[in-house]
Amino acid sequence: MPTPNDCTPCRPTHAPDTRPSPTHLQVAEAGALIASGKMRRLSPFFVPRILPNMAAGVVSIRYGFRGPNSTPSTACASGGHAIGDAFRMVQRGDADVMVAGASEAALGCAVGLAGFSRLKALSTAFNATPALASRPFDARRDGFVMGDGAGALVLEELGHARARGAPVIAEIRGYGMSGDAHHITQPAADGAGAALAMARALKGSGVSVDDVAYINAHATSTPLGDEVEQRAILRVFGRSHVACLAVSSTKGATGHLLGAAGAVEALFTVLALRDGLAPPTVNLKHPSPALLPGLVSDVYTQLPPGRKAAMSNSFGFGGTNTSLLLTTPPTADE
Repeated sequence: MPTPNDCTPCRPTHAPDTRPSPTHLQVAEAGALIASGKMRRLSPFFVPRILPNMAAGVVSIRYGFRGPNSTPSTACASGGHAIGDAFRMVQRGDADVMVAGASEAALGCAVGLAGFSRLKALSTAFNATPALASRPFDARRDGFVMGDGAGALVLEELGHARARGAPVIAEIRGYGMSGDAHHITQPAADGAGAALAMARALKGSGVSVDDVAYINAHATSTPLGDEVEQRAILRVFGRSHVACLAVSSTKGATGHLLGAAGAVEALFTVLALRDGLAPPTVNLKHPSPALLPGLVSDVYTQLPPGRKAAMSNSFGFGGTNTSLLLTTPPTADE
């Protein structure tokens, strides 16, 4: 008798056919025995473990946070959206403090590796020297390298932080979002969507393009994506401003952390402002096409003096884009 786990649809039962077959075998005397496998026993935690919002839920439960608790799931822009959304929640007064970030552990998932491989998104030219494979902006880049990671920021209303004596290491001043409205995986070649996210982060922030010293680029080491992002930066900042702008992608060192990339790279951007140093683009030896004069190679670079703002870009499949605008912390009398 078929069970609910059988994959073959059941057919109606008919009376036995006793007509002789062409081989003179009585069909009624023939039989069939076909084995089928069943799904292995599932853990009772199967469903909770696959829910995207469970990471935020576990943090909330662990620390007793009863404020906003949600999880954006926007591919490789997820970490940027998480921080930007939390920034706006604090702005609106929904919470005094938010822990915002992202995590990703895709390397143990064969399906994820296979899926990106079928998309031809992964690097294959450096299999013999994997440390050289992730090379954003470099002429020999041929795809990204998957990585695992996590990062989080504590966002707090300024007055609230000062009242409790918390150290303030940076300030989020702007958050921009946009959609490419172009393709499910490829960015628009003119960079218009990414440029719109950066422009929206600047809008109403009180920060001008002249104030921005550094951009932590989304650049994943793909042939098209890295070039498009350079075009987007040029659209927003213009050639006269990019001459004094440092741009790097930390994915040369970390690989592509997928959903966690935006959160970890926002942390790198905060540290760049704090230390006055742009982190290197590891493995960048031969920039191509070199649209931006300020591309940071594989050494730390001093940030341009007098500029106190930085951006962190994150873009995802589906054409979703986000940019975070950060500045050095305000002085005590600001």
